Amino acid sequence: MRNLDKMAAFGVAAALLIATAGSVLAQQAPVQRTPPQKPGAVTPAPGPAAQPPSADEPQRTTATYGDWIVQCVTNTNPPSEPVCDMAQVTQLQGKNIPFSRVAIAHPDKGQPIKLIVQVPVNASFATEVHIQTGDDDPGIIAPFTSCTPNGCFAEFALKDDMMRKLRAATSVGKVSFADAGAHTVTVPISFNGFGAAFDALAKK
Repeated sequence: MRNLDKMAAFGVAAALLIATAGSVLAQQAPVQRTPPQKPGAVTPAPGPAAQPPSADEPQRTTATYGDWIVQCVTNTNPPSEPVCDMAQVTQLQGKNIPFSRVAIAHPDKGQPIKLIVQVPVNASFATEVHIQTGDDDPGIIAPFTSCTPNGCFAEFALKDDMMRKLRAATSVGKVSFADAGAHTVTVPISFNGFGAAFDALAKK
């Protein structure tokens, strides 16, 4: 698949997963009990429940590894090549709507592994996106590359040393960016199941 076609398909897959998560979360009563947090806090969202697809909807398969979901979406119309990724969706505390998505697209042989962060459209392009595995980790940064009606996107190339760090991470990390008002927004990211999810994705 050409790079442009693949990125477009990946964007569709991301939108489908967030739309699915939002639909499922809106229909469920909250069952997770968490300690009180400050207003605006963000927590990992549960993965979308499997729904039987209709004949004209993309075919979707998912598998859960810790706090990560490996998903493949295949269009019923050409091109029918499946688009697979692993992702983690977060939602605002007390709100049953998705807030952000961190995903890794299916790795291509000989190409760098890409991690894509999707946040709301009110993000500021003046500040880069920062990913850390913990407070003491200098982490990695990347600028926003584009915005669509579904959100703004930053793309990271994960080199071998960073992949090893993400696989070994045991604490909850964070994704940081700034909103249009120049306020820092911090989103937690769990690395539980990261290595297993990536190994499963690489086999797709």
